[in-house]
Amino acid sequence: MSKRSRKRTLEVSEIIRLYQEGESTTNIAAKANISSRYVLMILKDNDVKLRPRGSWKRKYTLNEDYFKVWSNNMAYILGFLIADGTVSREGQFVSIAQKEKYILENIKQELGSNQPLYQNKQTGVYILNINSKIIKHDLINIHGVIPNKSSTIKFPHVPNEHMSHFVRGYFDGDGYVNYNQYTVTFVGGSKSFMLRLINILTTNGFITQFQQQDKNFRVHIRGRKSIKLFSDWIYKDKAEDLYLIRKYDVFKKEKLEAHQLVDSKHSNEIKAVFKRKLNFLVIYAITNSFEYTCTCINISPKTVRGWIRKDKSFETNFNFLNKNQSA
Repeated sequence: MSKRSRKRTLEVSEIIRLYQEGESTTNIAAKANISSRYVLMILKDNDVKLRPRGSWKRKYTLNEDYFKVWSNNMAYILGFLIADGTVSREGQFVSIAQKEKYILENIKQELGSNQPLYQNKQTGVYILNINSKIIKHDLINIHGVIPNKSSTIKFPHVPNEHMSHFVRGYFDGDGYVNYNQYTVTFVGGSKSFMLRLINILTTNGFITQFQQQDKNFRVHIRGRKSIKLFSDWIYKDKAEDLYLIRKYDVFKKEKLEAHQLVDSKHSNEIKAVFKRKLNFLVIYAITNSFEYTCTCINISPKTVRGWIRKDKSFETNFNFLNKNQSA
């Protein structure tokens, strides 16, 4: 379906009025559910005098340098944007979409913007458009958030002290928790991003599982104690207004502290295997000998090769050690 054939949500007279009052073609396009190019075509067809390119002045406030400096809140918004945001390929704007209006209002306030939200009347989804060449540049060139990013995005370099907030932002956009099954799940289209996420979660002591379903990749954390520890981690030192309440409330169903909980037998078996894998990697990093490491932990080479084949996180760490040792 061509862009022109999409259902336009504003009358031509309204499009002309908004433009003549100083609205940018990008904002009009978002309101009208059409492209900026189509807006220009309507204006030209109706003999509307166009403003010189680059002559419009910013109508709304915005901290355009926001993504240059790391903070807990910036990390959260970056994670949220990677999950639920879009960087325009042609226009100088970034959009974030979400059904919960309040979270976009809170993000907008954090960005120092008074830009109004738009709502898609067909889906009910709210959209925050961030009109800034500088922010688009910083997201692409500093953090690697490129247009059409869903299958190609790389995990950005996030300082460790802000990592839990970044993960919370990504979780609020592309994650969910099933309390009845004691499972936290992340979903993503970029294998590279999801494998790096596994490594981050593993480094912070969480037992992960990796699944590929068609073009999507899933990372799971399982176990009653495990998801309690995870929630303690991502919500520690959180801002009062930068998290999705409905997801936070699911975690709050747990009334016990982590030290009072135990995971299921199956989860404990997963943890036992995880510890053996970690032990293998630690010894292998020291000895640089596959066979000797297997002997040290009393495990068959066939089992380790099975880990490499079936466990993407283990495979990534194993290959990383081999790369460093051969360098």
